[in-house]
Amino acid sequence: MLSHAHPLRTQDSALRTYNLLVATFFEALNDLMAAGTPLVTVTVVDVTGSVPQDRGAKMIVTRNGLAFGTVGGGRVETKAIAEAQSMLNGATTENTQFAQWNLNKDVGMTCGGIVKLYFESHNVGRWRIVIFGAGHVSNALITLLQHFDCTITCIDPREEWIAKLPKSPKVTAIQAADMPSMVKTLPDDAYVILMSMGHATDKPVLVEILRTRKFPYLGVIGSEAKANILRRDVAEAGLPIAAQGEFHCPIGIEIGTNHPYEIALSVIAQLIQTRDARSKKETLRSADSRSSS
Repeated sequence: MLSHAHPLRTQDSALRTYNLLVATFFEALNDLMAAGTPLVTVTVVDVTGSVPQDRGAKMIVTRNGLAFGTVGGGRVETKAIAEAQSMLNGATTENTQFAQWNLNKDVGMTCGGIVKLYFESHNVGRWRIVIFGAGHVSNALITLLQHFDCTITCIDPREEWIAKLPKSPKVTAIQAADMPSMVKTLPDDAYVILMSMGHATDKPVLVEILRTRKFPYLGVIGSEAKANILRRDVAEAGLPIAAQGEFHCPIGIEIGTNHPYEIALSVIAQLIQTRDARSKKETLRSADSRSSS
């Protein structure tokens, strides 16, 4: 005798399975996000006709390929993974996009349904900030910055000051006796701030950066008097005169007092100004490139 599952029990079972899968999806997503892994989430947002997956199906794609979940397997999933990886590789400046595919015409599958997918990238082009020095102002700056969508690297030779830095997945603390040697390890898109123990330790890092690297933001904490001394140091190091104008000193916008957190706030404001101006310039350049092609 055939038994028929009670429809409500079947729905309950399906709901429990769905909730378990979603929870597992978000656990996987949280782990990858906390690790700073560039990824794209892909969600089936609408379907028509015969398709291999239902609305709400999700997957996570990294540069290494499928990390979790499925949007149907086979050719449609292969095409979706390729689309997600093109986003990770900078094919578009947008961090979200939709795609609607006819599975027969666009994907080459025998089923003739239509699927609409939503792609969203995370941790791609993330704002990267590098701070030389782990003193009071640096600590205040990192405490505020950890609430922004950024990653922070702090380099200092002093173990006891490194230990005082905020603990966060966004913060990487590096104890390095030779700070100028760390310059070559920095990513090209880093926003770099020098606020170490003083002029004697800021100077060699600054000179090494100006001699070998080019960053979107370079700032050195200090007064106008220190700025004049640093410009003299740059000239004495045999660097071109233009190098004397390639760093901010003093740093931050002109607000507040010398309280560490007020200095930190003014520095963040200047970082945001620089970041947004750079982003606007890149958007205009991309638009000009598309219009001329």
